[in-house]
Amino acid sequence: MYHKNIKLIIAIAVVAFAVYQMTEGYVGNGIALIFLALIFVFLYFKNELILLAFLRLRKQDFAGAQKWLSKIKNPSTALTTKQQGYYNYLQGVMVSQTNMNEAEKFFKKAISFGLSMDHDLAMAKLNLAGIAFSKRRPQEAKKLLKEAEDLDKRNMLGDQIKMMKQNMKRASGPKQHYGQPTSSRQMRRSRR
Repeated sequence: MYHKNIKLIIAIAVVAFAVYQMTEGYVGNGIALIFLALIFVFLYFKNELILLAFLRLRKQDFAGAQKWLSKIKNPSTALTTKQQGYYNYLQGVMVSQTNMNEAEKFFKKAISFGLSMDHDLAMAKLNLAGIAFSKRRPQEAKKLLKEAEDLDKRNMLGDQIKMMKQNMKRASGPKQHYGQPTSSRQMRRSRR
């Protein structure tokens, strides 16, 4: 809701007032105000609108998540670099349901800004691998899938990675054309 710099200014002002309260003998008030300042510092690093969008997305409420994200008017100035990464990551997740080209742009932006959790970065790369695979770019898809697998240290995406590998193997298997022999035995028969 507040610009990132305003949050820092509020935190500094609250800490200054907390110090003043402590020097006046109101130590309890000062400690409480320091905890209040810590909330603003936390919200500087973790944007409240992105947190609310994540909660909506967790409940599969894409419209609600989009509503919270749309309240961020200018992400390049209102958010820190990592927050911009998560903003683009969330946009990519929501857009991937309807528009793969836009989703690819959002996921690439998210990776370029950086995501603080390895499993989030792995998920972004896994989504990019799926998009690359659907656009018939198998080498890029394999590379991204390998990177996602390396980043997924806790095996949270193990099933999705395994399924993607199976789909890639199935798609890159031997191509059979109508009327052509498929096995070596059939090839020998056709030569006779």
